[in-house]
Amino acid sequence: MTTQTIPTSTTTYALDVDGIGPVPVRVDEHGQGRPVLLLHGGAGPQSVSAFADLLAAEAGVRVVVPTHPGFGGTERPVALDAMRGLAATYATLVERLDLHDLSVVGNSIGGWAAAELAALVGARARDRWRDLTLVGAVGLDVPDHRPADFFALSLDEVADLSYFEPDRFRLDPATLPPALLAAMPGNRAALAVYGGPTMTDPTLADRLGRISVQTLVVAGEADRIVDAEVARAYARAIPGARFVLLPRTGHLPQLESPAALLELLRG
Repeated sequence: MTTQTIPTSTTTYALDVDGIGPVPVRVDEHGQGRPVLLLHGGAGPQSVSAFADLLAAEAGVRVVVPTHPGFGGTERPVALDAMRGLAATYATLVERLDLHDLSVVGNSIGGWAAAELAALVGARARDRWRDLTLVGAVGLDVPDHRPADFFALSLDEVADLSYFEPDRFRLDPATLPPALLAAMPGNRAALAVYGGPTMTDPTLADRLGRISVQTLVVAGEADRIVDAEVARAYARAIPGARFVLLPRTGHLPQLESPAALLELLRG
């Protein structure tokens, strides 16, 4: 893997989102080339930043990483209170940045947001999008395969359920940067607003048939936050979608198996 320095920038955009109003969105950009919109999960934007650099360096792309409003100490307007509103926010961002030949990649709740975004734009995606990749996506309500109750878990329990090798990724609050510690309560509160108590939406399945772009659905075989049956259900519900199971990988392949995920995206 290359160790080249990747140009990065951070910009906060004031977006006027239909039905919601003004929404400030902080966006980090990594690299140059055709665009990839990379949507983070409940672990926050720092959980995809290293992978954004890797993807930019190895694939020669411009990786656009928004912070979901309310995460990372950012503002979340009161009217932005559901995942479909977050999808509408990112539809506005894509238009604002005038992105074309776009790949959209989402992990966990970011995968849910990506699916809602693709369903929202429907056939119009063909004018701007190249493809969609859902990685460990929650959101789809599959009986007997609902996500773990994240809000009842300790940090150690989250690690146990999130990784094939959890000891490599355990977080010790005593060693975390103060800024990250300060942001964690806001991240948790925003996650609860977007995902609700169950991290599912029973109405989502009815919208997935509107997705009109080539779609890859990725699951980690060791993911116990949301199991692979949910990913398989996503793949069945999205027209023409392909399912891939990553071995020795949990809920965050971009951290645990970045090379394998990179190869899928490059393919």
